[in-house]
Order: sequence, then C-alpha cells, then structure tokens
Amino acid sequence: MTKDVIALTPEMPDTWALLAGLYAGGPGVDVTAADDGAVIQLHGPGGRPLVSVEAPVLVQVPGEALRLLGSDVPVPFWWTEARASTAVPEAERLAGSVCGRLNSLLGGTTWPPGAATTEVVDVSAVPAPAGGQPAVDVLTDSTVVVLIDRPVVALTSWLSAVLRATSSSGRALQIVTPPHVRLSLPARTALAQVPNRWVVQDPGCGYYDGLSGAVLRWQSGTFAPALTTDGGTTDGGPTVAGAFADVPPSAGYQLVVAFRTVRPADEHLVLGRSLETAWKTLTGAPPAGWGTAEPVSLPWSPRQLTDLARDRAPVPTQVITVGHPDRPAIATMRVIRTATGVEEDIRLALGYRADETPPLEAIEELAGTLVTDHGLATMLTSLRRARHDLTTPPHLEAPPVPHSFTLGPDDVAGVGLTHARRPPVDVRPAQLGPEARPALHYPLGDGTSPGAWTTLQRLTAHIGAAPGTAP
Repeated sequence: MTKDVIALTPEMPDTWALLAGLYAGGPGVDVTAADDGAVIQLHGPGGRPLVSVEAPVLVQVPGEALRLLGSDVPVPFWWTEARASTAVPEAERLAGSVCGRLNSLLGGTTWPPGAATTEVVDVSAVPAPAGGQPAVDVLTDSTVVVLIDRPVVALTSWLSAVLRATSSSGRALQIVTPPHVRLSLPARTALAQVPNRWVVQDPGCGYYDGLSGAVLRWQSGTFAPALTTDGGTTDGGPTVAGAFADVPPSAGYQLVVAFRTVRPADEHLVLGRSLETAWKTLTGAPPAGWGTAEPVSLPWSPRQLTDLARDRAPVPTQVITVGHPDRPAIATMRVIRTATGVEEDIRLALGYRADETPPLEAIEELAGTLVTDHGLATMLTSLRRARHDLTTPPHLEAPPVPHSFTLGPDDVAGVGLTHARRPPVDVRPAQLGPEARPALHYPLGDGTSPGAWTTLQRLTAHIGAAPGTAP
C-alpha cells in the first residue's frame, strides 16, 4: 500500500529545501532520480524503495486544494507530493518528515493535517527489498493494483503516468480505496475504461466495484466479479453490494454538455474557444484554469493550450479545465488532428445544488453559436441527479437523462435535410445556422423523463439509416 503526504507551500521548494527534506532519513537513505528527474526516490538499505517525491507544481487556479483535499489554500502555492510505501512502517513517517521540513523552511501546510514532522527517521533496520516500487502495490501478469486513501482520487501526473505504463504493458489498472473516497470527473473517466476498475473496500462484502456495485473477489491475480455461490449469486450474474445500492438519491444536479467540433487546420486556429463559449453561456464567466493533469495549475489561456497541442501534434492532446470555486464546473477536452481538420472532443459538467435551476433554456442558444462560429459537429446535453461538486462517490447515482441533441450542418447535409427533419418520434427540430447549410437541434425533454433515451435511440437510428449513409 502507498501513503500520500502533500506539502502546500507559498514558496517554491528550491534545491536546498529539497535536500533538507531528503535528509530526513539520515545517512541510511540513498537518493536516485526517475522520469528524467521529475521524481526523486528515497531508498533504504539494499535499495528498498521507501518514498517518491514528485517535482513541485505551481498551482495558480483558485479552489484546487479545496476541491481535491478539502483544504482552502490561497493561490499561488506549490504542491509537492511525497508517496510512501506502507509495506515499510518507517516510510510513512519519512514522507511526513520530508514534507514537514519543506513546511519548516517555506511555510504553508501539509496534507493530511498532522502528518508533518521534522524528525530524522531511522531506516537502518529496514529489511532488504522484495522488489517493486512505491507507486505500485501489487503487480501481476494481468493487473497493476494501487491503494489510495485521500478525499478525492484525481488524475494527477503520477496517475496519468501509471495509466500509460499499465496500458502499454497490456495490464488493467485497479485502484483500491476506502469507502469514503470519491473520484474526480477525469479520474472517473479513466477508470471507467475497460479493463480498469475502481475497487472499494467494504466490511459487508469485502470489495465491490465503485462504478457498477458488483461484488468483487481477488482471483487469478486480479479483482473480478464474484460469480460463485460464495459471492451470493444465483443466476450467474454479479451481486450488487448493499453499500452501493442502499443509498438515498442525491439532492444535487449535474448538467452535462458533450460536444464535438471540427475546423480546418490553419495557422490562425485557436483551440479552446468553443469550450470558453459554452462556459460563458452557461455560467457567465470563462474557465478559471487548465492543465494536463490535476491539480489544474495554469490560468485559462486558449493561446497556450493551442501552442501545446501544436507542439504535440500529430499525437492527441488531452487537457482538463476547471471553473471558479463558486460554480462547480469541470471539462475534459481531447484535441485530435484528422484528415478533415482539427477535432475538439469536449465533455463539460456543471454542478447545481437542489435549490438551483440548471440553465436548460440556454442550450439552444449555445448550440446555435457553436454551429455558426465554432464548427459544431454534434452535441448531446443531459441532466442527472448527482453530487453538485461533480465528484463520484462509490454508490449508485442516477444515470443522465437526455435533454437535447444537435446535429451539425455537415452531417445534416450528409443524411439529407428532408430526412433529418422528419424523425419517427414526436420531436420537431429547430433549424440553426445558415439557411443554405443548416444544423438541426432536437429537443428531447426536460432532462427528467427516462423515456428520452428511447426517443434519442430512435432518432439516431433514423439518422443512421438515411439513404446513402454507411450502415
């Protein structure tokens, strides 16, 4: 198991401050660098990995420490993570001493509260290594298992690197957490992809899947659904854990706007403008910050985002964008270079308390602006009952209910305007954009009727069955 300790300091941990932290283990600790110097590892006798200290990150976006750790820290501040292997009791105290020494020199706070010390931790009695590294708790032929205990599992730079390494090795990533832990939206998106899994510890059934509720057992080197009588199944299907299902529905709402734009690739193209337009339309303000991992560290800048995507092309670029603390909002965006131009695949989620009304009336206006100015290809808007802070708890939440669907002008032209305007459902689409090459916006309901899914399925089947379209 690993244990995270994080130093949040108002000043940058320079070389001397880091050295003071690294000497927390005394002369018995060896120091090596990994990931091109981005990670410093502390080793005990015989090379046993104890603690990994990641490169400090300057966070300039308000609310990120509160969103991910529950600690309200004024910006700007430096975020320095120390990850300890709890297979060695001394390692956790060593991580606390590394961060405590940074706080002693630079000020600030440490998460979790009370973890910071400045004592020298004796590692001379640490046993010889059994192999592995502190970032990975269990490694099998099929699976990488990491145990995490923090308020919110976020898609940090470290977790992104673990996901890449796991995928390249053909393994599944399984993150094991206590039941009080939640997932950020980017982390949830990553763990929802097959074959990854969120494994939740539960005193009632042992373990269950935090996204599906299926009771899990450790078998053949991985966590998998318990499909035996021991798992409580009677029909060959997985049993759902009581802790997952026996929870009252959330009082909050999440408005989810998923859209894709396609524009010609030229030197004047600036990425992120469509997302900024959606953000302003629905919240009245632009995004607060962006980055390639959490915590989101950079102030919002479409120009810098564009520069990053150009530097990485033709490799796709994935970024995370967050809003201001007073309006929970987060988006993931994937920029892809294709034969037809540059695509932006965006999923924007906004949170609302039970006493707030999501701005559904603004969706058609937004769709029209995206069609006219930003090359909208498709847009699906949905509403769901869920936590307004946009995190995912390990229990059942209501699925999203479609509110509207927009088909861009290229696809309308491809299927034929007459065909697209006459779906076999009780929906009258609104025509958006230029009359010569319009888009169509299909209202599907008020976001509360599950029957909207059937309407959407019949609509998309009708569009896909247009004469001349691929089967």
